[in-house]
Amino acid sequence: MSIKSYIRTVPDYPHEGILFRDITGLLENARGLRTAVDAMVQRYTGESIDLVAGIEARGFIFGTAVAYQLGVGFIPIRKAGKLPGGVVGVDYQLEYGTDRMEMHADAISEGDKVLLIDDLIATGGTAAAAVELIRGVGGTVVEACFVIDLPDLGGADRLRSLGCDCFSLCEFEGE
Repeated sequence: MSIKSYIRTVPDYPHEGILFRDITGLLENARGLRTAVDAMVQRYTGESIDLVAGIEARGFIFGTAVAYQLGVGFIPIRKAGKLPGGVVGVDYQLEYGTDRMEMHADAISEGDKVLLIDDLIATGGTAAAAVELIRGVGGTVVEACFVIDLPDLGGADRLRSLGCDCFSLCEFEGE
């Protein structure tokens, strides 16, 4: 079965007019989850990667599994105020307002090659902020990897315009 077959579309969630792509079915199904993680691992096996960074919260699910299989560490990129100790952060624009992402200040060393993972890329604001955060401490983003790309919303193109390569396991047309 394809990755897409495990993903449910929920109309009008969280707001009217939105087609929410729900990965719960993918996570609940052992074969689906294994297929997704294995596809990511296969893509990056043999690549020079020092760390995997995952964006809160669903990026943690895939990111930790991929990091484990690649034999590298995992860096959580979280919403503001969720990490103890010294952090670095970046503010970014949302559709209605701003938000902030943070990670531990000592998580990435100068020159570390980082694979960025999240479940979905839509407009790319959160992923672009994560790329900025990683680069801001001297890391290099090898690629940004997603389970789902919504290409009509332009997020992957936004990352590419920042010089960040993107990869996704599947795409859904429309919003």
